[in-house]
Amino acid sequence: MTRPRAPWRLLVVNGPNLNLLGVRETGVYGAVTLAEIEARCRDLAETLGAELAFVQSNHEGSLVDLIQDARGRQDLIIINPAAYTHTSVAIRDALLAVALPVIEIHLSNIHRREPFRHRSFVADIALGQIAGFGPDVYTMAVTAAVRHLQAASGP
Repeated sequence: MTRPRAPWRLLVVNGPNLNLLGVRETGVYGAVTLAEIEARCRDLAETLGAELAFVQSNHEGSLVDLIQDARGRQDLIIINPAAYTHTSVAIRDALLAVALPVIEIHLSNIHRREPFRHRSFVADIALGQIAGFGPDVYTMAVTAAVRHLQAASGP
């Protein structure tokens, strides 16, 4: 007799300035707060049978620590690296080091913005990138994460 699989463990990592969602550049990022996004993700994760850890930091080293701590504790990382998308080799290297599947997300479509935002240090190591759908990118990523983990685990 095989034991049932424990719930999928998802880590959602949020980079700098995302703590100001709902206040900061609402024309670009919208009026929904990070707390509201987290609540939506938690509700969806529970419905899908997943456990969710949801974190945010403005500090690159703290984000690296959070990613490294996921090794052996999480099944997949969803990351909105925010401004570190375009600058952080350290975050990229941490994601590679933990060897977990990664989904990259962005509230805005980074490819329709300033040219410096078109380059992502995460995109080529991610399962996929979801961008431009505002807060819905988070729930899209949670759904995609669970589907990926289910498919990877086999029948």
